Amino acid sequence: MEKIREKLNSLKLEAETWQEEYDTLKEEYKVLEQDNTEKENQIKSLTTQNQNLEDEVEKLEANLTESKEMAADSSNLKTNNENFSKKNQQLEEELEESDAKLKETTEKLRDTDLKAEQLEKKVAALEQERDEWEKKNEELEEKYEAAKKELDEIAASLENL
Repeated sequence: MEKIREKLNSLKLEAETWQEEYDTLKEEYKVLEQDNTEKENQIKSLTTQNQNLEDEVEKLEANLTESKEMAADSSNLKTNNENFSKKNQQLEEELEESDAKLKETTEKLRDTDLKAEQLEKKVAALEQERDEWEKKNEELEEKYEAAKKELDEIAASLENL
């Protein structure tokens, strides 16, 4: 019986040892479970963070594309603006030249109008002078005719004598 007791004690000791090892392993299991849960939570958090970052990258890429398009549009607008500025400058220069030519032409027209007016006055004066000469010529012709008639009468009366 002693052997059985020893065997029983030995089995109790072994059972206690196994129980202690079980408790230790159970504790390690809980720690590992907790680590696993924390890591899963961390994975979920990182996954969410990664998704947010990917969304932000997409937004930034869209903004970058839009910015590049705006830069290209801005460059085109700048080129168009430069072209319009050059065209505007050319038109202003042409306008200035046209204004100068218009002033010159207006001045020449004014001079021509003055000359025409002076010539019209001269023509009117010459026509008046011509009319006066024609009137004098008619008067002289009448006097000539009258003098000729008188001379013919005197010559006829002298012939009759």
